[in-house]
Amino acid sequence: MRIILMFLAVIIFSCNQNKEVKEAYQWPGATPPVAEMKDYETGMHGDKRNDEYYWMADFFKEGPDSTKVVDYLKAENTYTDTMMAGTKKFQEDLFSEMKGRIKEKDESVPVFSNGYWYYTRSEAGQQYFKYCRKKGTLEAEEEILLDVDKMAEGHPYYSAVGFNISPDNKLLAYGVDTVSRRQYTIYIKNLETGENFRDVIYPASGGSEWGNDNKTLFYTATNPKTLLSEKIKRHTLGSDAKKDVVVYTEKDKSNYIGVGKTKSEKYIIIASSATMSSEYRILDADKPEGNFEIFQPRIKDVLYDIDHQDDKFLIVTNKDALNFRLMETPLTKTGVENWKEIIPNRNDVLLEGIDVFKDFLVITERKNGLLQLRIRDLKSKAEHYVDFGEPAYTAYTGSNPEYDTKTLRYVYTSLTTPNSVYDYNMDSKAKELKKRQEVIGGYDPEEYVTERLYAISRDSIKVPISLVYKKGTAKSAETPLLLYAYGSYGNSMDAGFSSTRLSLLNRGFIYAIAHVRGGQEMGRQWYEDGKLFKKKNTFFDFIDCAEYLVKEKYTSPAHLFAEGGSAGGLLMGAISNLRPELWRGIIADVPFVDVVTTMLDESIPLTTNEFDEWGNPKNKESYVYMKSYSPYDNVEKKDYPNMLVTTGLHDSQVQYFEPAKWVARLRTHKTDKNVLLLKTNMEAGHGGASGRFEYLKEVALQFAFMFALEGIHE
Repeated sequence: MRIILMFLAVIIFSCNQNKEVKEAYQWPGATPPVAEMKDYETGMHGDKRNDEYYWMADFFKEGPDSTKVVDYLKAENTYTDTMMAGTKKFQEDLFSEMKGRIKEKDESVPVFSNGYWYYTRSEAGQQYFKYCRKKGTLEAEEEILLDVDKMAEGHPYYSAVGFNISPDNKLLAYGVDTVSRRQYTIYIKNLETGENFRDVIYPASGGSEWGNDNKTLFYTATNPKTLLSEKIKRHTLGSDAKKDVVVYTEKDKSNYIGVGKTKSEKYIIIASSATMSSEYRILDADKPEGNFEIFQPRIKDVLYDIDHQDDKFLIVTNKDALNFRLMETPLTKTGVENWKEIIPNRNDVLLEGIDVFKDFLVITERKNGLLQLRIRDLKSKAEHYVDFGEPAYTAYTGSNPEYDTKTLRYVYTSLTTPNSVYDYNMDSKAKELKKRQEVIGGYDPEEYVTERLYAISRDSIKVPISLVYKKGTAKSAETPLLLYAYGSYGNSMDAGFSSTRLSLLNRGFIYAIAHVRGGQEMGRQWYEDGKLFKKKNTFFDFIDCAEYLVKEKYTSPAHLFAEGGSAGGLLMGAISNLRPELWRGIIADVPFVDVVTTMLDESIPLTTNEFDEWGNPKNKESYVYMKSYSPYDNVEKKDYPNMLVTTGLHDSQVQYFEPAKWVARLRTHKTDKNVLLLKTNMEAGHGGASGRFEYLKEVALQFAFMFALEGIHE
């Protein structure tokens, strides 16, 4: 049925004392799908907790309701398409606009490693890329190692990762996922003949590491059901992968494991890490059939990370150091009793990590919410910081595979500065811009303004806010503003550039990032104060940032939007329950909203890895606290804001049924006439569509949703 749109309502607001009239989008009068209810008791500890939509988890269980699940998700997609039908042309225009800013024929900055320059390049009209190298010099003949454009043909989703060249430069191991469940098949290519070996390894994490004999490959084997990384295996080139030797089995289901190599390429390393503790094993890379030796057995609440340098190992650890410190230990005495402090713990500086070179050490630190690169000359003992020249930015070390070099590759960006790759001479302090992200069609950073603000939380903590807008944008109660945050796992949301964001800014939006607790922007304590029994600080920080922006007249609730994804989607669900009247609209991307049910089910991927972050609801105290904020459990009979919820059918991290159940429950409880939309990508997972451009269609939908609510039509 053709939808006839009528523009009946107008929104009138004052701008520079002139009256500007905006015609509001009229939502079609379509009827949303109604999900069937089936009683299912999921309570514990004497608590009654009925989950009427529990049946929606049947798709992966291949249960009797599997077909019904797919039908329901498709019905929701149809409803979303109907409601957004009047914006279809606008979405297409937005897609073309955002795609038009991306340089289609492009090439990454080449990285030198073991005698070759490695890079990727993309071609006009192609979704993926080609992985290439040149021997010795950039003037040498190009060798295409993988043509991912060709490999991806016929696949709705395609991901190629873990490119791993053997020490003799003759073999390439790589992982492929065509489902978006992050279950990879590892293939091995003979770079001399161009043919793949018959060796096929599945299921695996995608990454791998070569022994120095050029025939032994270590990789992480995963559980087909829970997707947990369970075993490290050793594969011998040309052998049957089913007979691969298990060199390590992780018995603690709360730990992630992986295998890698020290930068010096002297040692193979097995890492086992949970949220609050870690453990390493090492093996001489020249003796890949030997036994791994434990570096230091795991200690409760102690994290450590290691790398090799000359005659010692370097250790970054939080042992007796909240913000981490740097230690060293002899090669043959790796136990904690032998660790010697190099850089102590500092209350105002978080030591995030190190990059090891033969004659230099690069220390990544975070102070006042900003990243710093500290360079130490190991011969002269002199130190200095890289000067970035801006008050608000993001800077981090890039790909630096060479051990014996004076050149540091780093990446720099800000809310107004496109991604920029620099080579920095750690001796002379000279830096060279190798490449800056080109924004096709022209982009002038001087046309945009960035600010760093601080909101005061309800418990008197200063919470940073980074924001950007186009010059001339009025800061008033009528100005639309999108507030974004994540706030979990200690992941810091640094202020970086986005060319897609220009489509918001150029239409009068202010874009802001709330650096809430649960991240690590202000040090390790910032993370500790936003997890487990302090998780609600994350939600209240976000609300306090929003109220501050309203108070300072950057916007008003009538024009304030919120967005977050995954654990940030949990944040969106929580604020929709806590302060629904504060938002004009909420975008919840792949949201983790059914916290208690998911954390009770250890068969669900990643659940056991997350106990240190959220708690284990089998413990009554954790159950009660988690239930008190879990969005799904706290849906009430009341008005909710306009909402767009997205998910992916094959999502392995936050499975599709969480947002689907949440939307179904919201439909039966909400007392308003605001729009509630659920969009499921039926061919993708947690990261959305694959390819360089397909994801832009998802962004176009989100932007069109907000623009419709703001009466912006072009």
